Amino acid sequence: MNQSPKLFEDKNVIHAKEAELKDLVSYVLEKAKSLGATEAEIGASWYQGLSVNVRMGDVETLEFNRDQGFAVTVFFNQSKGSASTNDFSKTALDDAVKAACNIAKFTSPDPYAGLADANLIANNFPELDLYHPWPISTEDAIELAQCSENAAREHEKITNSDGASLSSHQGCRVYGNSHQFIGSQIGTRHSMSCMVLAKQGDEMQRDYWYDSARDYSDLLPPQEIGAICAKRTASRLGVKPLNTQHAPVLFSAPIASGLINHLISAISGSNLYKNASFLNKHLHKQILPEEISIVENPHLRKGHGSANFDSEGVATYKKYFIHNGVLDSYLLGSYSARKLAMKSTGNAGGVHNVLVEATNLISFDNLCKHMHKGFIVTELMGHGINIVTGDYSRGAAGFWVENGEVQYPVQGVTIAGNLAEMFKQITAVGSDVDYRGNIQTGSILIDSMAIAGN
Repeated sequence: MNQSPKLFEDKNVIHAKEAELKDLVSYVLEKAKSLGATEAEIGASWYQGLSVNVRMGDVETLEFNRDQGFAVTVFFNQSKGSASTNDFSKTALDDAVKAACNIAKFTSPDPYAGLADANLIANNFPELDLYHPWPISTEDAIELAQCSENAAREHEKITNSDGASLSSHQGCRVYGNSHQFIGSQIGTRHSMSCMVLAKQGDEMQRDYWYDSARDYSDLLPPQEIGAICAKRTASRLGVKPLNTQHAPVLFSAPIASGLINHLISAISGSNLYKNASFLNKHLHKQILPEEISIVENPHLRKGHGSANFDSEGVATYKKYFIHNGVLDSYLLGSYSARKLAMKSTGNAGGVHNVLVEATNLISFDNLCKHMHKGFIVTELMGHGINIVTGDYSRGAAGFWVENGEVQYPVQGVTIAGNLAEMFKQITAVGSDVDYRGNIQTGSILIDSMAIAGN
């Protein structure tokens, strides 16, 4: 490899920054206490990275970025004030604490406000293997992005490109509160992507592919990303119309994660205590087929969402949100837990590595055969989801299947249903699990949905 830029040369930089942030968090906690705050919590972060975009072999953008932030929240009994700054000087931090304290003095008390319960704070920190800095030079980053795009453009039906990109970022997050807790996490994220256009007669189609990992050595080779991108794009040529009907719908794995995300939103505390979820009061009730479970594993090594503690310092732990189809646990931070007279589940700030499990995982080809006739969704458009009622309506594109085989691509249709019924009508889950994100699932087959076409 060529010589790396200074930004990525010294692995000790991130550890020095981690120590610096811990010292600053400790300083601010003491400052808040001296100003009369009964409780305080501090979040500090620092990130740096490299991003490159190429198109038609030329460099379009090249960015080195560095960002940092400090968020201060104080409580005067149950009155809350918050302030933030990007300046890590003692003067700026003092000003931020004073501002938060002044705000709290004018805020109405909230009986549910305050830090997480002290007995829930993390005290065990297993190694999560999240830090894998990529010693890559600018020249090599450009070359890898070009390699991906070139591989895609070799396909005979690819006529143009929207470009290829590579990014590599590393960062540190420190959280502390007046329960005498200060915790930190350092990590890396790397990705490569490619997007191209295919043409057949007067028809043109666009598609993309990408990969993402904590460890750069786990990324697909750039040639493979480009080849997959080209194949996906070319497969969309030859679109045919589809008549309005009811039929089985197969959400491909990258799309199915969005479906699960809607379920996660519906069992999230903020929606539940506001009575704004179609799954309100469904705890311990059957909401999925009994063959399906949804588990969270926060301590997965190299996991995209792995963390030893949530954004309130509460210890994370492996749990089933859905077990054998039954809603076992809501998704709660401290505030929503108190609102619901429950206990935090260590999910302030979101979920940590959610995996959809099924008694029998089926290959994608066998899912098509099992469906026999229906619609594979590979792209969704619009935001027609009502979490309060569960009503679901999205523009979609994909492929029509008959006799268990893909027949032709489809676009410009709308799929509709109700999420509560859709979840109950899941008939199979694929073994083609997409591990590139925080929600990991294979393709999901739903028995019947309304498809609006011609």
